[in-house]
Amino acid sequence: MTALLEVAGLGKRFGGFVALESIDLEVRQGERLGLIGPNGSGKSTLVNCICGTLRNEIGKVRFAEESLDGLSAHERTRRGLARSFQLPRPFASLSLAENIRIPLLYTVNARATGHLSRAAIDARCLELLGEVGLAGKAERLPRDLTQIEMRKLELARAMAAEPKLLIADEAMAGLSHGEVDEIIALLIRLNAEGVTVIMIEHIMRAVMEFSQRLAVLVAGRKIADGPPQDVVRDPEVVRAYLGE
Repeated sequence: MTALLEVAGLGKRFGGFVALESIDLEVRQGERLGLIGPNGSGKSTLVNCICGTLRNEIGKVRFAEESLDGLSAHERTRRGLARSFQLPRPFASLSLAENIRIPLLYTVNARATGHLSRAAIDARCLELLGEVGLAGKAERLPRDLTQIEMRKLELARAMAAEPKLLIADEAMAGLSHGEVDEIIALLIRLNAEGVTVIMIEHIMRAVMEFSQRLAVLVAGRKIADGPPQDVVRDPEVVRAYLGE
């Protein structure tokens, strides 16, 4: 598998605080990567630098063999890099279908290769909501959804951008055991359909079930990267993250 995402020597500071130090990371096409670390380890900062909401002072980010340096967040999304957020951020006054319509219009239709008709957009909205089990609530507002339905809507909104790479940021926080299983199954299904996925998660059961490879950040440094069963036995990971 070829590298879809390449992060080389990436560093980020906030004043005198070093948030990320010389991070190297590759994610291969079609891979399921788990990214873990204690709170404050730099996971969100790394994702924000990759997605363009933060600018790294040093290092490079390449995606699909092209440099992302200097590109805005929306330009990176149009190139096929999407994320879901730990706290869902739907448009509260718009229906679920309209929430899906927006990324279809401003991402997919903004690409040189795509221009969906109104009928095609309507059909795609229902298709995406159907994939997450929400087609029957297409005309409802986000306030009518349960917590897990909100997480599913957030993932559907990210998928509406037709990404090559999806970064799922703590999509399972606060969910029950069975609901976690639903999100794992959804992410694995998306991956099977061709979407490369990075999962950021604190629920180790979910991480181990989902991930083909595991990377660990601690205090802004990558301390481990490899097969999940090997990584969780690494003494530095056990000491710094698992606390056992």
